[in-house]
Amino acid sequence: MKFRGNDVRLRGLVDKHIDFVARVLRNAGTPESEIDDDLQRTFIAVSHRLDDIRHGAEKSFLLQIALRVAAHARRTLARRREVPVDEPPESAETSANPEQLTDQRRARIMLDRVLDQMPTDLRTVLILHEFEEMNTSEIADILEIPRGTVASRLRRARVTFRERVIALQGQGRPR
Repeated sequence: MKFRGNDVRLRGLVDKHIDFVARVLRNAGTPESEIDDDLQRTFIAVSHRLDDIRHGAEKSFLLQIALRVAAHARRTLARRREVPVDEPPESAETSANPEQLTDQRRARIMLDRVLDQMPTDLRTVLILHEFEEMNTSEIADILEIPRGTVASRLRRARVTFRERVIALQGQGRPR
């Protein structure tokens, strides 16, 4: 009855970590329109490798798979000729006014551009620390790297992030 046990384990992984995996995919550059498909791809890959996942290391395993799926999505997007639409049209059921929605959309576009330009190792540590609110020990455990490496990458990621934001803001100013 090994098959039934794997079904239960997979269901547990999906239930417990689906939001985490979706955030990782989104913040690693997967277009919003592809998140659901890439969530499915991630968990399909996980289902084929359930026996390879050590107990207690599930989140780390999911993170690595999700980052690979997101990288594949970015490469696929770069090869496409059509222009992707990241988000569906805004719903009329929102409490924000048009200016707020525009500001939020601009901020998200800038964040995506900055994160897309960052090296993967720096982006991953920054996302886990700032968005997932993990501490350096948790990040080190998940990525299976020394804590000092996490701290170093986080410092470099913050500097790189600031530099890229400043550069993008400079591009938007009229001359």
